[in-house]
Amino acid sequence: MRKIIVISMISLDGVLQAPGAPDEDTSGGFAYGGWTAPFWDDDLEQRYVPLMKSSDLLLGRKTFDIFAAYWPKHADDWPGINEVTKHVVSTTERSSDWSNSNFLSGVDDIRALKASGDADLTVWGSGDLIQTLLENDLVDELALVIYPVTLGSGKKLFDRGTIPATFTPIDGAVTPSGVIFARYARGGDVETGTVGPE
Repeated sequence: MRKIIVISMISLDGVLQAPGAPDEDTSGGFAYGGWTAPFWDDDLEQRYVPLMKSSDLLLGRKTFDIFAAYWPKHADDWPGINEVTKHVVSTTERSSDWSNSNFLSGVDDIRALKASGDADLTVWGSGDLIQTLLENDLVDELALVIYPVTLGSGKKLFDRGTIPATFTPIDGAVTPSGVIFARYARGGDVETGTVGPE
């Protein structure tokens, strides 16, 4: 069984929209595209290296389109990106010129892909897809990169798809600029109780 690992850059208030560039995703009037750029330094770059290891990708269509326009021309910055399989969940696209692209129709296809082997599938960006994965309890790990900024509006990581669930910490670090790297594995059900003496 493959693990689905969601890698997400988020603000302190949970926004994941357009972290990389001003024109990346301006939907909903979002005006803060590229909000991670001021924190980029050598230490942050090194922290991203393990997250960018060669593995098959599971992407939403919008993120795939952004990746397909950029990464084939910049593959030196992400070794293996052109060789791995890019699985794209889309209801509108069925083919691409980018090598090793495979198109999926929905949740049933994702479940079949997840059951098809043991190689990890990593999700980058893909806010709408993440909601579907969370809603259907298909996320095995969360690798969150949390930036010390609040944005007030924009698409959020935990939105309409979130279900009650627990996660177990498996790794973490903080950069000198205050960016938190936190990795969690899916745990069990939410338990409740009373805090303090009985």
